[in-house]
Amino acid sequence: MRMKTSARTGRARTGGRKREVLTRKKFCRFCQDKTRTIDYKDLKRLEYFITERGKILSSRISGNCAKHQRSVSEAIKKARFISLLPYTR
Repeated sequence: MRMKTSARTGRARTGGRKREVLTRKKFCRFCQDKTRTIDYKDLKRLEYFITERGKILSSRISGNCAKHQRSVSEAIKKARFISLLPYTR
């Protein structure tokens, strides 16, 4: 049996039912705490922004603003260079 697809997207129709997804507004925790600097030696804070595989989380996922996301990624890269954090796990 073939499903009807939408002309625009090519996806299967759901029968008119829409799901409401409630998401919380993400916020930059550095702006919230008014933290002046992000230190590369503060490993507990930096490990929150790294996946299990060692990748840096994007600002869309972590909720950081652009300014603080740049400084977080810079601090992670410095900590990796000095061998405080691993490049991969």
